[in-house]
Amino acid sequence: MPKITREVLTLKVINGAKPKGKLYRLRDAAVPGLVLRISPSGTRAWAVTWGRGQERIIGNYPVMTLDGARDTARRELGEVAEHGAPLAVIKATKPDAVVETFGDFMALYKPHLEATAKAGKATVDCLHAQFGYLYSEPLGSIGRAVFDKFKANRLKAGRHPSTVNRDLDRLKAALSKAVEWNLLPANPLLGMKRIKRDIEDRVRYLSPKEEKALRKALDTREQRFKVRRASNNQWRVVRGLEPLPPLAGYVDHLMPMTLLALNTGLRRGEITQLTWADIDLKKKLLTVRAGYAKSGKARHVPLNSEALTVLKQWKQQPDGGLFHLTSVTKSWANLTEKAKVSDFRFHDLRHTFASKLVMAGVDLNTVRELLGHGDIKMTLRYAHLAPEHKAAAVEVLVKVVK
Repeated sequence: MPKITREVLTLKVINGAKPKGKLYRLRDAAVPGLVLRISPSGTRAWAVTWGRGQERIIGNYPVMTLDGARDTARRELGEVAEHGAPLAVIKATKPDAVVETFGDFMALYKPHLEATAKAGKATVDCLHAQFGYLYSEPLGSIGRAVFDKFKANRLKAGRHPSTVNRDLDRLKAALSKAVEWNLLPANPLLGMKRIKRDIEDRVRYLSPKEEKALRKALDTREQRFKVRRASNNQWRVVRGLEPLPPLAGYVDHLMPMTLLALNTGLRRGEITQLTWADIDLKKKLLTVRAGYAKSGKARHVPLNSEALTVLKQWKQQPDGGLFHLTSVTKSWANLTEKAKVSDFRFHDLRHTFASKLVMAGVDLNTVRELLGHGDIKMTLRYAHLAPEHKAAAVEVLVKVVK
């Protein structure tokens, strides 16, 4: 019998694992039973193993992080110890586990999605909120006519087409999984087209005056938090309590996230999924990995001097971590209110990054690559910001005649 070798998996070990001619596995010594499958194509998937030859894939890396994989593996291995196999496996294979309605299917789909998708819980919540009325309907009855009626009602209620498109994507993905699990013969929504959107979507970017105000509000916020910490420490010393450690780097995530978005154009979700392994401070390069890029393709973004300074300062934080949080809604709303910048979302920092590049004369294809757009049509939203280039182009004709 071949000897099974295990090692404590780290990000360095995982990211350094190269694809080979056939599938192979790295086994985690920290959580025996957790393995990382590396396929010849380079895809990395987490799996739990138990018994003899029993294996269940629980998520893909890096969508599911190392810590997330260990937590999921511990839970499922606990179920193995108590029931002989993970409950998801037992439920899917039990003869009496009959899936008749959409609700029956969602009961199976929910734990799978929450364990394997980076926004699994949010996706389940959205499916429940929008399609909960279908839970009692037969699974096979949900088709194009059902979604067309749903779409019409949503649009009539004033929902944006992009919101309806996301509804379609979520439901289509769910029904594809039902096909994969042999619960449906085919996906009834396969081939159903998303609502086409005009490329003249909202492009809200900061004016120079607004950017100055936003930066000033960030600085003021930092100083306010530091003064509060100093005052708190004086209070503690008077009462014989140990003072809190001095704040190193930034007081919290908001300022470094904002400045990084302004200088790289990264989406909020891309920033929050970053790890220090994705950042090369020496080469001044940041990598957005394919697993959490919206386009599904990795891209490399150069770090300018301000982005580099921000990351070096942020690395001074005691935990040395990055931006592992899910929402900045409350802190962002407070910041923009203080800066008196209205109707400005965190995502609009990305528009500001792109708009400033175009207005500085950077060509649209370079902007497209930096933003990670799969289609130049998305980048064309910013073309109107460089009218002088069109004027210079037609002026060439006059010079040719002369």
